Amino acid sequence: MPHEISEKTDIIARLLLSTKGLASMRKLVHGLFTESEILEIAQRLEIVRLLKKGTPQHKVALQLGVGVGTVTRGAREIKLGRL
Repeated sequence: MPHEISEKTDIIARLLLSTKGLASMRKLVHGLFTESEILEIAQRLEIVRLLKKGTPQHKVALQLGVGVGTVTRGAREIKLGRL
């Protein structure tokens, strides 16, 4: 991971960690992301949830109406231990 991305990731992680409570987190999420970005992140989280539950990649793609490549990316991140 390039140094600049690593630094920016740290900034985001610290901000998220410092946010207390669901109401404050909701405000932060709505302040940082567009509605479209929130929906995209939620979809990625659902992909991960289904994969961790053992749902086959092709079924996840069909169920959520996403490309197999999107699901494969999630599976790779799980395998790498990042999710």
